[in-house]
Amino acid sequence: MASIASIPNMTARVLTVMSTRAQDQDLVSDLAFQQGVKDRDMTFSPRTSSEGRMIPCFGWHPWFSYQFYDDLSPELTYDGTPSGKVAHYDKILAPPPSTKDVSFSEGLPDPLPLSEFLNETRSRLDKHPLALIGEVGLDKAFRLPRSWTSAHEAQRDDDITPGGREGRLLSPHRVQMEHQIAIFQAQLRLAGEMGRAVSVHGVQAHGVLYNTISKLWKGHEKVVLSRREKRQIAEGAEDFSSSSEDEDEDEDGDESSNRRKPKISSGPSKLGPQPYPPRICLHSFSGPLEVIKQYIHPSVPTKVFFSFAIVINWGTGGGDKAEEAIRATPDDRILAESDLHTAGEEMDRYLEEVCRRICKIKGWDLREGVERLGRNWREFIFG
Repeated sequence: MASIASIPNMTARVLTVMSTRAQDQDLVSDLAFQQGVKDRDMTFSPRTSSEGRMIPCFGWHPWFSYQFYDDLSPELTYDGTPSGKVAHYDKILAPPPSTKDVSFSEGLPDPLPLSEFLNETRSRLDKHPLALIGEVGLDKAFRLPRSWTSAHEAQRDDDITPGGREGRLLSPHRVQMEHQIAIFQAQLRLAGEMGRAVSVHGVQAHGVLYNTISKLWKGHEKVVLSRREKRQIAEGAEDFSSSSEDEDEDEDGDESSNRRKPKISSGPSKLGPQPYPPRICLHSFSGPLEVIKQYIHPSVPTKVFFSFAIVINWGTGGGDKAEEAIRATPDDRILAESDLHTAGEEMDRYLEEVCRRICKIKGWDLREGVERLGRNWREFIFG
C-alpha cells in the first residue's frame, strides 16, 4: 500500500493494477478514482503527476478462491453454520483439513457467496468503464498458508495489503480444481457480459486452463475457410447470371452450379454480451509452444495476448523457454509486465528490462519495439 504514493513519479506512463482478494477491491477502485485513465487518448498524452496513471482491474485470484462458496450451484457447500464451514473446506480443499486438524478450517474466513462478489464486481465495472477483470485463473501448485500464530501477528508489515501469505509457512492443502474452475468461469462470463478484457493466471494448469476457457466460446468459433473455399470466393465462386442456360443447368442438378458456398463469419463483433471475454491476457506466460498455437488458431473468437515478466519468466530459471515462447508469439499479441506487487523505481527497472529483452529476441529496434508493445497494450485494454 505504501508504494502507491510513488506511482505519479514513475517512468511508466500507465500501470494496469490488479485486485486479487477482498482486501484490495476497494483499494484499487479508490486509486482509480484518483489516478485512473479516463479515455484512450489520455494514454498518448505526456506524463503528468497523477492524471491517467492506471487502469483498474477487479477479480478474485485462484489463491483465494477457497473463500467462496458457489451459491449459483444447486449443490451448496456451505449453510452458514460452524459445522457447515468445516464441511465447505473439507469439500473444496485437498486433503480435507478435518482429516488432519479441524482447527485449520475453523481459523479460515467464513465463506462468502459467489453471487454477492459478482454483483459487487459488476457495480465496480459500471463505475469504472475502462476497468478489466483480473487477476483470475487456475493454479495447481498453490497451497494455503498455515494458520496465523501470535508470532506471525507480531511480525506483520502494515505497509502490505492484508490478506496474503505474509511469510507464513505453507500447509499441505490445495484448492480442488473443480472449485477453482467454477469461480474462474463465473468471472469470465461476467467479462463477456460486460465486454471487458481479462488478465489470466495459470500455473501448472495450461491444458485445463485452455479447456475451461474454450468451453465458453464453444459454438461461437470463427469459420475457417479452406484454400479451395478462399479461392472460390476470390474467383467469384459462381456466375449468378440470369441466362436461361444457367437456369437449365441448375435444374439439371449440375454439381458445379450447386456447390454449397461457404459462409464467412466475422467472428464476435460488437453485438453485445457474449459468453466469453473479448480479449484475454495470459500473464507471465509459461506454457509450451503448442498452447500458443491453440490460442491463436484462426477459429478462436477471442483475442488472446501473452505477457512476460522478468521475475517469473527469467527469475525461476525458465529464460530459454520464455525466449522460445516470445519468438512464437505473433508480434501483435505480445505484452510486457512487471508482475510486482509494489510500484516505484524497482517496477520501472523491471519493465525496462523486459521490454529490452523482448525487443532483442524479436529483433526489433528498441524505439520501434516499445511503440509496438504500447499499441498491443492499448488493443488489449480498449479493443
